[in-house]
Amino acid sequence: MELFDKLYDEQEKVKVRFVGFTTGDIRFDFGIVYSNMFFGKPLVICMQTGRSTLLEQKDTEDTEHLMDVFKLKDKKHAKDLAEFFSEALPEIPFQAQYE
Repeated sequence: MELFDKLYDEQEKVKVRFVGFTTGDIRFDFGIVYSNMFFGKPLVICMQTGRSTLLEQKDTEDTEHLMDVFKLKDKKHAKDLAEFFSEALPEIPFQAQYE
């Protein structure tokens, strides 16, 4: 371990939400990890593909970002996902809201 400079090694108990839903023609399955790490942004993981990103509510306005991160081909799917995340993610950073 002498070859590495440790940047951080944290352990915490976190709140995790698992949610699956359909929008008519596509299914989504996500894990949302609420942590004090990452400046309070929840870690959102697509359970189908393993792709993940840090998201806060204001990030949901950028449908191009959602399309890129989750490799969506249809803008409508990104808009549906943005609508879901705008309701599912906290308006203020997690650590400020839940401490």
